[in-house]
Amino acid sequence: MPDKNKTPKFKKNKPGRRIRTMNAYTGFTPFIMKTRGDASNYFKDSVEIRAAEKYLREKRAQGYKGAGMLHMFIAAYIRVISQKPALNRYITGQRAYARKNIEVVMSVKKAMAEDAGDTSIKVIFDPRDTFVDVYKKMNDAIEHVKAGNETATGDTADVLMKIPRLLLKTAVWFLNVLDYFNMLPQKLLDASPFHGSMIISDIGSLGIPPIYHHLYNFGNLPIFISFGIKRRAWELNSKGEIEEKRYVDFTIVTDERILDGYGYAQGFKMMKNLILHPEQLDVPPEKVVEDIP
Repeated sequence: MPDKNKTPKFKKNKPGRRIRTMNAYTGFTPFIMKTRGDASNYFKDSVEIRAAEKYLREKRAQGYKGAGMLHMFIAAYIRVISQKPALNRYITGQRAYARKNIEVVMSVKKAMAEDAGDTSIKVIFDPRDTFVDVYKKMNDAIEHVKAGNETATGDTADVLMKIPRLLLKTAVWFLNVLDYFNMLPQKLLDASPFHGSMIISDIGSLGIPPIYHHLYNFGNLPIFISFGIKRRAWELNSKGEIEEKRYVDFTIVTDERILDGYGYAQGFKMMKNLILHPEQLDVPPEKVVEDIP
């Protein structure tokens, strides 16, 4: 008799549930634009940050050392997903899924030196998380790497790179097949920097403006956010007086197959509003909105 309690080696994973009520046009799109590279749209904007900087200074004074724009962008984006869950969809096997968790991926340099190694962290968030929740979860993950510890991503890469080149190419092909049918082992999904809700890059920490970073065709990450250095601008206010303002430029590359332009626009405008008025991030949302069936 087969053991009913035994877990199959490969089974369909459930990082999300399939969306079955999308209109036919949207559902057909992944068969035309088969990869995220085919379906990438590029968006650039700026956000005024005087209120955000004041808010961050207050948080640092309260003991949240190093609280910065990275935490601000992530906290704002998580809050957007809590109200506009369509941004947390993904495409796998040419089908759309609503992701259960909010998984943010970020590349971390182990030291600020050209020869220092890179690794990736993946942090799981709840749609009810506040700014402080985001700060604690992100800092715990970053400090783990800075302390010299390797992540699951790094450990997996070390193993894969020991495989001979032709066998590795075959292995990646096989992983793509498993991914197409939602059959990747959970340990690989947990370690993969190519599977998640969003990947973010703090280009400002390198002292340059944001770049447009491509999406990866392997995995299911639908959105890449990059933000750059702070900059000053002098503008006329409503009284006709010259006023100094401070901005951060950011870019977003999106997979247009998960959501139309109207939905993305509403989400990005909400994210900007949260950064302009960051006190909204001090309390959980009153209600978390569920995606369509």
